[in-house]
Amino acid sequence: MAELVIEIKDVDPVQIYGVNDCHLERIKRRFPKLKIVARGDKIKISGEEEELNQFGMIMNLLLEQCEKSGTVSESLVEQVLSGGVVRNRTEQEEGSDTIVFGNYGIIVKARTPNQRKMLESSQKNDMIFAIGPAGTGKTYTAVALAVKALRDKEVKKIILCRPAVEAGEHLGFLPGDLKEKLDPYLQPLYDALYDMVPPDKLKTYLENHVIQIAPLAFMRGRTLDNAFVILDEAQNATENQLKMFLTRMGSSAKFVVTGDVTQIDLPAHQPSGLLQALRVLKNVEGIDFIFLDEQDVLRHKLVKRIVAVYQKEKFS
Repeated sequence: MAELVIEIKDVDPVQIYGVNDCHLERIKRRFPKLKIVARGDKIKISGEEEELNQFGMIMNLLLEQCEKSGTVSESLVEQVLSGGVVRNRTEQEEGSDTIVFGNYGIIVKARTPNQRKMLESSQKNDMIFAIGPAGTGKTYTAVALAVKALRDKEVKKIILCRPAVEAGEHLGFLPGDLKEKLDPYLQPLYDALYDMVPPDKLKTYLENHVIQIAPLAFMRGRTLDNAFVILDEAQNATENQLKMFLTRMGSSAKFVVTGDVTQIDLPAHQPSGLLQALRVLKNVEGIDFIFLDEQDVLRHKLVKRIVAVYQKEKFS
């Protein structure tokens, strides 16, 4: 049995639940097999995976409509439950910024101009660099593009990797075997996949190496073909490591390199391979560079302010 928690943000929960919980009770009748508990701005649901996905889609639709209009009517609830809004929305989504439909009704789309540039550039180029500060959606968008390519059978596998470089910690002092030591560095990639691939399918993909997650050092000697390959946190790759990675590209591969040049954790004497790549590859045909900034930050509003202050400090 799976579990889902939905947090109601930016709208009045009463609009979603209805007067005396009339909307919520109507939705509960639609899903008699689910256990649904609503308290304040959170709804906790448990049940079978397929029904949870349907419930999540319906709640996301209601929340989106409420954000637009400020209210949720009985007729809207009936329309959503009958599938009318879903059909209309699907027609509207075609050709839009939507990348993939994820789990529990999550719709992953390019939400900022620079994320849209990533989407458009990936359709035209086999290698793109997405450079920008924390919270701009570089990694999340890149993983969504990879999942889309796999679902559309454009590639046979997804390979996600990161340099195992610590921000002040040392791997040797961490407990566990090599996998347990490395997993914390790869967790953001897992988090994105959990949003986009059903848990059972993700487990199968990982077991069968359809989706591979590994540190950058494990790429040496490989030829990566028929694959969508993402190198995340590339600012922490050395010049030799990044050159090694880029030259692993097979004839039918897509590469996305993401990084934040303001957060380099390499020792002072080791120059970042990402900075070198920005210099030497900028005029290479078939490679595109997208630069994201604080306007692309979609986290808490304070993150955007923090990024802006650090950018100002860097150039002052």
